Amino acid sequence: MLEIVIIGSGNVAQHLIKAFKKSKKVKIVQIFARNKDAVSHLMPSSKITSDYASLKEVSLYIIAVSDNAVVEVSTKIPFSNKVVLHTSGSIAISDLDAKNTRGSFYPVQTFSKTKKVDFATVPIGIEIEQETLYKVLDIIAFSISNSVYKINSEQRRALHIAAVFVNNFTNHLYQIGNEICHENKISFELLKPLIKETANKVMELSPKEAQTGPAKRQDTQTLNTHLQFLTDENKIAIYKLLTKSIIDNG
Repeated sequence: MLEIVIIGSGNVAQHLIKAFKKSKKVKIVQIFARNKDAVSHLMPSSKITSDYASLKEVSLYIIAVSDNAVVEVSTKIPFSNKVVLHTSGSIAISDLDAKNTRGSFYPVQTFSKTKKVDFATVPIGIEIEQETLYKVLDIIAFSISNSVYKINSEQRRALHIAAVFVNNFTNHLYQIGNEICHENKISFELLKPLIKETANKVMELSPKEAQTGPAKRQDTQTLNTHLQFLTDENKIAIYKLLTKSIIDNG
């Protein structure tokens, strides 16, 4: 059984901990967390530390912290010639401390602490400096997921940007839609079947084929009516920008 240490206590770290606890091929030896209480419900206190000097020596460490802290954390691991992976979508593995073999373990999913995720369905992008170590990463990744892909740092960065568009930006548009509903005393529940159908549609059609709406039809009368209805300048600007982008893309 492969022994690992997970560094982090946020959303990604907690979901990884839950997934690896079910794995029959990977054993979590220790968790590093600045706030030990954040993961105390997941592991015994004896397996949690907030002191880098107390880190257990294992062959592989997974850094699951905010992007701003990844590089600094990699320098604080008090061992050399180990495998150190990060879970960031935007950081190149070459940015990690070179005293260890550097790699990435990128789960392509949105994580919230209170929302359960079936990790078996989560695609994982893997990258490692030493080609021979891909076998180890395969064992680790396939122990919790059925979808594992070999991608380099540039591809991972592109995938992360694409993920921001389809997830973070889309969710922000849900928020705007919710605000418009709330301001006009309409239940946001009325839009949920539409949200589901839109998401389901791109499972069968390309996003371009699935595109509908007044911008796609270039229905200028409806577009102008919507712009006249909106009063918030930020919403107007977003509406105009997305409308132009849809029209420009045919």
